[in-house]
Amino acid sequence: MRPGQPSVRDDPPASTGIDLAALSDVGTERDHNEDACGTLLSNRSAVLAVADGVSSSQGGEVASQMAIEVLLRAFGEEPDDRPAGQRLYRAVQQANIEVYDRSIAVPELHGMATTLLALAVERGGLTAVHVGDSRLYLWREGRTLQLTKDHTLAAERMRMGVLSAEKARVHPDKSVLTRSVGRELIVNRDRISQPLAAGDVLVACSDGLYNVLEDQEIGALAAEARNAAAACRALVEAANRRGTGDNLTAGVLRVTGDLSAAAAPPPAGLVGRLRRLVGR
Repeated sequence: MRPGQPSVRDDPPASTGIDLAALSDVGTERDHNEDACGTLLSNRSAVLAVADGVSSSQGGEVASQMAIEVLLRAFGEEPDDRPAGQRLYRAVQQANIEVYDRSIAVPELHGMATTLLALAVERGGLTAVHVGDSRLYLWREGRTLQLTKDHTLAAERMRMGVLSAEKARVHPDKSVLTRSVGRELIVNRDRISQPLAAGDVLVACSDGLYNVLEDQEIGALAAEARNAAAACRALVEAANRRGTGDNLTAGVLRVTGDLSAAAAPPPAGLVGRLRRLVGR
């Protein structure tokens, strides 16, 4: 799957208990898309990632696409006996290193950067790693909760008590990032972990979506759709109907069954290697 295109699984493997999709759109006013997204789904774990290239930097579109591609590749290359959250944390850093290296090597891309939000679900547990202001929401029992903290000047001032949430939403610095992937060789990553339950809905999105739709509306639209792919389309279409001056991306992961029934990671060490060799 090419990052930025929808990943449709109307009938996901029953063993995963997960319905997963992602969709990116140019929006109503831009002529090119600097957002990107991607997914991975197996009988053991699911990964969803969203990136939003920094418009003020050269190569924002290159940075976001590259971050998604490297993240998914690096996650898959990590030993599968490691927990998914650990693999994801390392994969985000690898994406940062490769975007940074490309920006140094290619003069036309100097200074390119992107946000990056990635989540992994394995055996009933969620781990999310994020840099920038792309957001992760959890819809549970009719309520929408923002799990991530925006890495922007306005959000930092809000957390310090200098700005109210209402003023931070419309502040001129609401999109000025304090962290981004590719800006420096080592990036400071936030990590979130929490258990999930059947019926939970996760929404990962860029600011082009949440700057147009209210938080509760985002959760409700994702939860009411018949599946994850339909939820992504509903979110993008709702934002575009109101007119969005930015690219927009929505990724949706719905917990449709008992995640504890998913396959356990193989044992580490010699025992694990022997079992993989004999297919047990």
